[in-house]
Amino acid sequence: MIRAYTFLMRPTVGQRQALTEMLRDHCSLYNGALQERRDAYRHVSVTTVRYGDQSAQLKEIRAFDPECQGRWSFSSQQATLRRLDKAFAAFFRRVRAGEKPGYPRFRGVNRFDTVEFPKDGDGCRWDSTPQDPVTRVRFQGVGHVKVNRHRRVVGTVKTVSVKREGKRWYVVLTVEQGEPEPLPATGSVVGIDMGIADFLADSDGGFVSNPRHGRTAAAKLADAQRALARFPRRKAEGRTASHRRAAERVADLHRKVRRQRLDHAHKTALDLVRARDLIAHEDLVIRNMVKAPAPRPDPDRPGGFLPNGAAAKAGLNRSISDAGWGVFLTILHAKAESAGREVIAVDPRNTSRTCPKCGYVAAENRPVRDIFHCVGCGHTAHADTVAAVNVLRAGLARRNAQAA
Repeated sequence: MIRAYTFLMRPTVGQRQALTEMLRDHCSLYNGALQERRDAYRHVSVTTVRYGDQSAQLKEIRAFDPECQGRWSFSSQQATLRRLDKAFAAFFRRVRAGEKPGYPRFRGVNRFDTVEFPKDGDGCRWDSTPQDPVTRVRFQGVGHVKVNRHRRVVGTVKTVSVKREGKRWYVVLTVEQGEPEPLPATGSVVGIDMGIADFLADSDGGFVSNPRHGRTAAAKLADAQRALARFPRRKAEGRTASHRRAAERVADLHRKVRRQRLDHAHKTALDLVRARDLIAHEDLVIRNMVKAPAPRPDPDRPGGFLPNGAAAKAGLNRSISDAGWGVFLTILHAKAESAGREVIAVDPRNTSRTCPKCGYVAAENRPVRDIFHCVGCGHTAHADTVAAVNVLRAGLARRNAQAA
């Protein structure tokens, strides 16, 4: 089992400068490799450039530029080239699937914020001992950096990554662990229905409120973005101190909302995993749910369009994104795996239109958002609770079918 740990680093002024230069030089390597691939793509007579070809050139690049590329870990530079290769592999996969391709783009210095070391001990070293109160991580070209290790690392460290978020620096460890010890069985199962008015409703009639962190911070964020918009668009190195502070203010607000959303998702998922042996949820394709509606051309007015509800759909999309369903479900599956719990995703179709008493399916069963009233048998309940009950039944049926 692979698990990730993220710890805050406390570099000195010199180490902070060295870490910034490391990101800058890896960004330059990434962009140079991308330019080489673009040139090969434009000239059809040139053989396609792949990761193996570019990795073989690293030795010459390091010898040509020892002050920048030559002082960093060889394996971390290979990881950067592999990162570009994965971007191209995803690009060609989307092309074959008929999706929007999204050709890999050049990265600005401020948008390249991660460097990976594929193996602990090769260009980096995680120096953590249980007896030492001060934990450090060593990076080639940077030195030993203090780490705020707020929890014990269990397992064998496989990869080490450096990540920058605003003014803060983090070290991310991927650790290989043995099979986790499952939590004691509770004999309880639950189905959950994700929502916007309430973050989720369960099959037992319980509800978890939606904190709406993005909406709460919207006013402050709008003010900060207006303040940033007053400055002319410039590259990071050409910004004034006031411009940099305005940009950092916007980034800090976004970062705070993201962390609040993560905190809520972790706590909600942990409560479910501790109390239930099986959790069933809807198999939501959130990427499709937040798509903008297709335009409707007006046949009577060339070049004109009919109303398509885009404004209302945009508000719904913001609410779905603010709820963070995808983040929550990812965390739920990870915590359930660590705790030995079972999580089942079921087809979401008609879960809120099917009567749990008689099984009658009709859109009229849900006259308003909160109320479920079966036109067949007259059963009345909260619509989200009914959906959660149907999700649980579908999850149990799927588990029994798999067991058989």
